[in-house]
Amino acid sequence: MNWFSKDVISDRVTRIYEPHVHKFFQANMFHVVGKDADLVIDFGMGLDHLRSALDLRSGKPLVAVATHVHVDHVGSFHEFDIRLGHVAEAEAFARMPDAETLAEYFRKQPGALTAAAPTGMTPEAYKISPAPLTRILAENDVIDIGDASYMVLHLPGHSPGSIGLLDQRTGEFFSGDAIYEGGLVDDLPGCDIEAYKVTMKRLSELDVGVVHGGHGAWFGRDRLREIATNYLASREA
Repeated sequence: MNWFSKDVISDRVTRIYEPHVHKFFQANMFHVVGKDADLVIDFGMGLDHLRSALDLRSGKPLVAVATHVHVDHVGSFHEFDIRLGHVAEAEAFARMPDAETLAEYFRKQPGALTAAAPTGMTPEAYKISPAPLTRILAENDVIDIGDASYMVLHLPGHSPGSIGLLDQRTGEFFSGDAIYEGGLVDDLPGCDIEAYKVTMKRLSELDVGVVHGGHGAWFGRDRLREIATNYLASREA
């Protein structure tokens, strides 16, 4: 059984996800092939070895970026040597405490898995390996992989250290859980609705091309604005 499923989005970008994980925790991971380095964005639940499932070129630099510290995005983060994340969650990446990863929600989820994990880990015994950051990110930092450069946008609300990565040349945008197709989550520990409203106002005005969200399918600028403005309207009501 292949634990991971892959969708080839373009000649550079592959989406990876875990079909046997409960939908709520079935997050997107992305492998971006660059000229000088590859980029991996988000890391699922860590129930199989993500790095070995990627099509990597031996000796080529590999940069791992976590969009935030929640359980469904950091499970395999520790497998990578170069680990980047936002300063607001740097301590959490180093310790992976339940209070910030929200791993306890997965342990208690009925039907958490529809197949046995290849690692043998059960939901009841689930834990996340610490993954201290090797580079701490902040707003406007740039991640350069040779033929693309991604600017870091700090997009708090869903979590304190949520970030997105924007290629300002092409408009390609990896948004993490700041915005995606599906019900946006703002009612868990660490969420901040007022900060999320500021983030949504920013996203509604952002010049993007294609958006790769932390969950669900990709979408374009019009849908980005629709999701953001609908959120704002729902929270102003």
